[in-house]
Amino acid sequence: MRRRALLAAAALPLAAPVAAQAAAPAAGCRGVVHLTIDTGWGREAEAIAAILRRRGVVATLFLADEPSWRGDRTLDAAWAPFWRARAAEGHAFASHTWRHWYFRGDPAPGRVRYVARGGGGEAGGAVVLDGPGLCAELRRPIERLREMAPEARVLPLWRAPGGITTPNALAMAAACGLRHQGWTGNGFWGDELDSAKHPNAELARRAIARTRDGEVVVMHWGVRSRREPFAQVLEEVIAGLQARGFCFALLPPEGIAPGGMS
Repeated sequence: MRRRALLAAAALPLAAPVAAQAAAPAAGCRGVVHLTIDTGWGREAEAIAAILRRRGVVATLFLADEPSWRGDRTLDAAWAPFWRARAAEGHAFASHTWRHWYFRGDPAPGRVRYVARGGGGEAGGAVVLDGPGLCAELRRPIERLREMAPEARVLPLWRAPGGITTPNALAMAAACGLRHQGWTGNGFWGDELDSAKHPNAELARRAIARTRDGEVVVMHWGVRSRREPFAQVLEEVIAGLQARGFCFALLPPEGIAPGGMS
């Protein structure tokens, strides 16, 4: 699994207005963890949602229209009840791009190359976006969410697929109101790793031991390639962190500074 760097850009008001602060952690917390969940394969989505309910955890959900384990796509109408339920539970939402392609360089000022995994040429999945094109790509998952869950809380944040950005992508997104949000140094819990090499027991121990105050954690609603779903130990991890005195809170609208990102 390659590590991906986070850069930040100034935020401007593109996304729907939100409250001035994220969900406040309870008094007496020894530290705060900001759990974020990218769309992913969705195979363990209901199980993960149930764990979050049981443990009283809110998360910031980064949305993209990705293929799901059911043979549809994660922002199809069939997923509307799932997203509405998450909005009702108090989770917040942000953009993870519509197509979940990857930013692969800045070919000219005000332009960014946007490529599907393995794509080459527009027909095969590669385009060059200008500012309005990038804004449309980032707005579209939130517009779709608003159709399904008008009451959903949306933060003026975005996350590039893989966490991979370019200077132009960051600047262009900032110009349409979005600050990029990655994850902190200990915030990669490993749900995308090969489970034969990185079994759940190892990942759980590491997550509980290494997570620090202010951590921004990334995970997914299921990862297609992982044979031993991380969701099987998610409750153990959350319970372990809560036993250490950590509380879970939404990201603030301005995001978290990239210090310690990797």
